[in-house]
Amino acid sequence: MTRKTRLENGVLTCITLLAGLIWIFPLYWAFVTSVRTENRVVSADAGLLPDELNLSSYVDALFNTSLMDWYINSIGTAVIITAVVLLTGMMCAYALSQMEFPGRRVLYLVVLASFMVPAQALVVPQFVLMNDLHLINRWGGIILPQLVVPVVIIVYKQFFDAVPKEMKEAVVLDGGGDYTLLFKVYLPLNWGITTALGIITFIMSWNAFLWPFLVVTTEDMMTIPVGITQVNDSFGVAYARIMSVALLAAAPVVIAYLIFQKRVTEAVMISSGVKG
Repeated sequence: MTRKTRLENGVLTCITLLAGLIWIFPLYWAFVTSVRTENRVVSADAGLLPDELNLSSYVDALFNTSLMDWYINSIGTAVIITAVVLLTGMMCAYALSQMEFPGRRVLYLVVLASFMVPAQALVVPQFVLMNDLHLINRWGGIILPQLVVPVVIIVYKQFFDAVPKEMKEAVVLDGGGDYTLLFKVYLPLNWGITTALGIITFIMSWNAFLWPFLVVTTEDMMTIPVGITQVNDSFGVAYARIMSVALLAAAPVVIAYLIFQKRVTEAVMISSGVKG
């Protein structure tokens, strides 16, 4: 390795470390703020280093807010959305890829065109529809508009298109139908893609804010991102309390990311490749 190469590697390492420090500093500052008293948080001589360990804000967040209700709502809606999106997306992609029927190309073009429609443009008609169906402040009102995820259909279709036709012909010769092909042949072959799409869909539904914020008006039905906005204090802004709730709200997603980091990275690459 030449001297120039070592110098370039050293500069690149320093830049990477600096970028990492800049990225992680808000998380570090949130934690430091959450373990301080409110008086210490707003004190002029409060430094960057944690100088106390006060867990009262975490106790207050766990027992004096509706955090557990928000957890249940977020987990319940995210799990249902993920399961339904994967199942319907897989079935739709299989039909578009492996079945012949009138309007198949038009339907696929509609799926592709849905990328050009911003979600914000659908908020008003979706809200009116959910109100007509009496799904305001219901899980159904949170879930239904989030079940349309075109990228899942496209990724599955690309996989089904790449499966050798000989495999399908062999299954058909053995008497297998579409159910056998989809759930007993194709699905076991693409568990990696299914896992990656499932993780990214779960995280997206967990972090969704705009739609749950509009369709839910009672505190007990709020999801985590919406519930955080309701944490306040009678005497002003409680910074330590807000930061503790935010960290507790983010904990499940962070843990899931650390466990399935490789799959999450694959999912981001898949979705970015399709959108690009």
